[in-house]
Amino acid sequence: MRNVTRWFSGGVFPVLLALTSGCASVPTDHPRTTSYAFESHESTRIGASFAEEAAGYPGKSGFSIIRKGRYAFTDRIAMTRLAEKTLDVQYYIWEPDDTGRILAEHLVQAADRGVRVRLLVDDMNVAGRDAAVASLDAHPNIEIRIFNPFANRDSAMFDFLVDFGRVNHRMHNKIMVMDNTLVIVGGRNIGDHYFGVNTEANFRDLDIAAAGPVVRDVSKVFDRFWNSDWAVPIAALANRQYTQADLQQTTTWMREQIAKGNYPYSIDEDIATLTGQLATIRKNLIWAPGRIVWDDPSSIMAEGEERSVMAEALYKKLDKLQHELTIESAYFVVGKRGVNAITKLCDRGVKVRVLTNSLASNDVIAAHAGHAEFRDDLLATCAKIYEIRPDAGVIHKQWEGKSRAGLHTKALVFDRESVFIGSFNLDPRSANINTEAGLYVESPELAEQVLAYMDEGVKPENSYQVKMDAEGDLYWETIIDGNTVRYDEEPESTFGQRFQSKLIELLPVESQL
Repeated sequence: MRNVTRWFSGGVFPVLLALTSGCASVPTDHPRTTSYAFESHESTRIGASFAEEAAGYPGKSGFSIIRKGRYAFTDRIAMTRLAEKTLDVQYYIWEPDDTGRILAEHLVQAADRGVRVRLLVDDMNVAGRDAAVASLDAHPNIEIRIFNPFANRDSAMFDFLVDFGRVNHRMHNKIMVMDNTLVIVGGRNIGDHYFGVNTEANFRDLDIAAAGPVVRDVSKVFDRFWNSDWAVPIAALANRQYTQADLQQTTTWMREQIAKGNYPYSIDEDIATLTGQLATIRKNLIWAPGRIVWDDPSSIMAEGEERSVMAEALYKKLDKLQHELTIESAYFVVGKRGVNAITKLCDRGVKVRVLTNSLASNDVIAAHAGHAEFRDDLLATCAKIYEIRPDAGVIHKQWEGKSRAGLHTKALVFDRESVFIGSFNLDPRSANINTEAGLYVESPELAEQVLAYMDEGVKPENSYQVKMDAEGDLYWETIIDGNTVRYDEEPESTFGQRFQSKLIELLPVESQL
């Protein structure tokens, strides 16, 4: 989900208000301590074992993709339990649901063992929850900082109206590092619907885990964000000083809520299985050249190519493609420049395939409006466009019964030789407004694994293929119960969704999508 765009997708009036507001500066009047990633990564038990494995692949790092939400959450919990020295955690959204509470509780457990925990979260859904966050920050081994905080701690909307020029810029990164030895980077925020345990809606998403030299590079990126002026200690934002008594009260409440919950599988059993397979996991890593691609936190106030580091890196990569570009992106708003780039790829004989959200599966109607605006132009090229069905069976949810499917993946495969997996959507917000981060890996073997994942998403039982008939009208084609089904308007959508999407499509808000 992109909560910034959610403010706009609720109607036209909030968009127009936001576009006319001014700007201010981030709060800076607060004490802060500079700190850095754990340096002696080979001194821990896990660090030593992965360093020994890495020695056989000089200059390369080990990678593994994490397809299913259940394993993605288990891996994160395992990192909290295996950590000996440090946990560095950076997320855009941290929901106050069962998943969010369970991971927070495990961070506290790690801190109780003496592990230093640095938690950096964007302020998008922290405002209004300062007390709970500041209580956890009272732990002597936990420090929590908030990226680009809202001045009004009770209503982010107010800041959007009066301080849009600053607060519109968000930290969209999703990174978790253990002992400077293992890292998970990808598209998942922290919340039930990112890990397949929400009873109403769940996302298809993808992470990539890594070991080796690239982890140290990711840690440097984390340090850059952590020590920047944009990362403000929660203690500086809270209305009072929080104490050990507050910490005890909050952790007790969290544990009570977790006990009352009904998590659909045993995390302890999953952890036991994973821990017993660590040696095998280490041996099965794909070792290849890889690097972190990222936006500097200071770039959120820059403009043009100086700002859009991720987008410019992508366009440079497109210029070198020879055979095939495969994209899976939750929000796909390519604009005129993107259409031109894909046209040039097609002119060179490069095949282009895209999977994104349908109107019925998209959690942000404004984002779909931006996609729809350029859909006809894309179909006039060689690009094949697929949109995920709201009943897609590739979500791997852990609950019985129905829940709405949505797409949250941000992944690209280039010429079946290299991949990018991270937080970067192919839209103006990721390119020009938010900070983003992801891993780029040069490995045909890893590319084939990611392509196999992507191929599942475009199967007819999981997606609609968008096509254009001889009269230039769009239609959507899929297979239901073995029969080919055609839709002549956005499938499974309501009149209200279609009306709102069309209305937003007419507004000059593409740069915000």
